[in-house]
Order: sequence, then structure tokens, then C-alpha cells
Amino acid sequence: MISFFIENIGTIAILLIVFVIVGAVVFKMIKDKKSGKSACGCNCSECKGGCNHSL
Repeated sequence: MISFFIENIGTIAILLIVFVIVGAVVFKMIKDKKSGKSACGCNCSECKGGCNHSL
């Protein structure tokens, strides 16, 4: 089992880095959504309904 980790340490390290980056992006998206920010750059909390968002 240890030899598997030693042989694949590069792949495991890259995978962990990717997971951390994806996790940070998801966390930021959730935080922005809760604070009323939008991914489109508009301020949806002040939107009067003229946007074409079908959420």
C-alpha cells in the first residue's frame, strides 16, 4: 500500500491541489450567492425584473 503512494505521489499531489482549487471556487460561489451577488456581474438584489435570468 505504501509503495502505491510512493509511486503515484505526483498524481496524488496534483489531485489534491485540484480539489483545493475547486473547493475554494465552490465556497466563493456559495458565499457570493448568500450575500446577494451574481455571477453575471449584476446586482440581483436590486434587479427590477428586467434581467433574463430564469432561476
